[in-house]
Amino acid sequence: MLLLAADTSGKHGTIALAQCAAEGCDVIEVVPLEGGTFSAQLVPQIAALLAKHGFNKTDIGGFAVASGPGSFTGVRVGLAAIKALAEVLQKPIAAVSLLEAVVVASGSQGRVTAVMDAGRGEVYAGEYDVQGDDAQLLQERLSTRTSLLGAAMGSTVVTSDHSSGEAARQAGLAVSEIELPRSDVIARLGWKKIHAGNIVSPEALEANYLRGSSEIFSKSSS
Repeated sequence: MLLLAADTSGKHGTIALAQCAAEGCDVIEVVPLEGGTFSAQLVPQIAALLAKHGFNKTDIGGFAVASGPGSFTGVRVGLAAIKALAEVLQKPIAAVSLLEAVVVASGSQGRVTAVMDAGRGEVYAGEYDVQGDDAQLLQERLSTRTSLLGAAMGSTVVTSDHSSGEAARQAGLAVSEIELPRSDVIARLGWKKIHAGNIVSPEALEANYLRGSSEIFSKSSS
């Protein structure tokens, strides 16, 4: 299956094209997207990536998309584009939490807590039980950094945010700092979900903001 993956949840984004089979995915290419212009770039970049490798949109067999948490506008743009393409092509979608991608990209095992800066002195946190390459979600939530550190005792904290990493170290927690995962990680996780039948329809695809709508809009207007 030719799989297209997209992540527009942060300041910068990526798209990836991968050939996937039962044994896993072979990533063909990852293309960066400049932040602030996702809505103008995303569809043309997808078309260019397909054409570069001799494909067209009808060759796509499935989609994987980072559903958040992250930038309200960025997440919305990525989901809207994938929804539209999947609906036209009648292909499956796998929604991937960026927190799950952080956990898997770290290679950590056991109880693992992914932490991402959410602004306002808050963090997005995802607790997972990781055995081999299988990450089982325990919970994801929005939290203050202080309360998170207490709840994360006994787990490995994985983050791309240096401030959160330092705070966790000072609290005596094991810490792994990594680069924020790209769409190749989203592709591999998405393929596992599609292969397992864990897919969503375009109508059911929703953002994983971990904030209420009133909080999102008050933050974006502040």
